[in-house]
Amino acid sequence: MRSPAGRLRGQSLYATLLALLIAALPTAAQQPSRWPDTFVARLELLALVQTLNADLLASRSATRTLESWCETHRLAAEPRLVAQPVADVFVAPTAEQRARLKVSDNTPVKYRRVQLRCGTHVLSVAENWYVPERLTPEMNQLLETTTTPFGKAVEGLEPWRQTLAARMLWSPLPADWHSATAPYPSHADRTLVMPEALFEHRALLYTREQQPFAEVVEVYQRGILDFPAPTLH
Repeated sequence: MRSPAGRLRGQSLYATLLALLIAALPTAAQQPSRWPDTFVARLELLALVQTLNADLLASRSATRTLESWCETHRLAAEPRLVAQPVADVFVAPTAEQRARLKVSDNTPVKYRRVQLRCGTHVLSVAENWYVPERLTPEMNQLLETTTTPFGKAVEGLEPWRQTLAARMLWSPLPADWHSATAPYPSHADRTLVMPEALFEHRALLYTREQQPFAEVVEVYQRGILDFPAPTLH
């Protein structure tokens, strides 16, 4: 039987190798799908983005919601999220964040920044400030040594989310598109250019006992739309 230290080394090695394999995937496989620059396509994209945005805001787990999205839109053969750590990045918690987490200046607060991937597609870039003493040793070990998404690692706490902020970073159509007096220009022969970041959520996570234990910032990426556009345009 392997010792706890041996299992820890094995998990750490697995996480490192998995991150290296993901990074080595061909760049071409990570290119977004080509959506035509037409009014109908933009309208479809607007509906899709707003649907996912609403689903995430209503959900207790962003991880589960993204995996369901990945399965519905067939982004990967296995609709499972992997959290690829962004190495050598640390952002200290602000005084306001410590106040929201209800911890003193001396209480350790850890930081984790990851890309949440489904197959080759980056669905979001997530930052987590969490209080390790409010997690179990097993949860802390998963977060420190594996590519387990934060939401899955802390499922045992039966967490729920309080949304602090939500904002759209890009819209396929202008805010006044529905009241325009002229038809929206369509260019079926062009590919619609989308930015990487589409919308952002900031939330506070609580345990079943109503104790805050983490603050998250999630920036959802254009990879959520990496599936073929409908053909009726």
